[in-house]
Amino acid sequence: MNSNKGKGLFYADGVRDGIPIGLGYFSVSFGMGILATTKGFTALAALVMSATNLTSAGQAAGIEIIGEALSKGGGALVFSLLTAGELALAQLVINLRYSLMAVSLSQKLSPRFNMLQRLIASAFITDEIYAVGVTRKGDIEPRYWYGLATVPYFSWALGTLCGALAGNILPGAVGDALGIALYGMFLAIIVPPAREKRAVCLAVLFSAALSCLLFFLPIFDFLSAGFRVIICAVAAAAVCAAVRPVKEEAEK
Repeated sequence: MNSNKGKGLFYADGVRDGIPIGLGYFSVSFGMGILATTKGFTALAALVMSATNLTSAGQAAGIEIIGEALSKGGGALVFSLLTAGELALAQLVINLRYSLMAVSLSQKLSPRFNMLQRLIASAFITDEIYAVGVTRKGDIEPRYWYGLATVPYFSWALGTLCGALAGNILPGAVGDALGIALYGMFLAIIVPPAREKRAVCLAVLFSAALSCLLFFLPIFDFLSAGFRVIICAVAAAAVCAAVRPVKEEAEK
């Protein structure tokens, strides 16, 4: 029997562990809020998106897709079936990794988690929250998990709101400059692993090259921003899986 089971896994412990994550999320979501305002979002719409979609890459893609629909609708957001399908498919492809994290995390959840609590807990799985939770000794109690998610969740939503409000006040040039910080965050995420693993570097270069082709070649003008993201992600993953499979590394 695990001697660490149930020890130290209180709500306050989770809140304490989630504070560093929340501080990082606030700065990133601030840029997300500014980006949303440049695409035609109101501050309230940006806040609702962050409160219901706790993922930076998925939200950035969603802002691009919805922003494109806003520009075509003359300011009124009217979803066609194609736009809604594009949005759903983009979120599925971008956030598919969370399903693998959920399977891994489920092995550490306390028996006190019922089915409803598991479903609620799954909504708060992010890379950072998962990393902290899965490395915690002993079983994860519901109270600890909810505490761990509290600060990051509200920091993400509050940062987006502050960024959106600032985007409506700041001059356009300043807002555009701050919006670029969001893409700098994505570069900071992909550059370190790309330097360490050739497969990741290949995936990044291939997807970037394919994205440029889809964006600049007139023959692909019919593709929206969301479908370009989907095509690049799936194609890069497929090519790297064929060229640099992880079977040998897994065996080692």
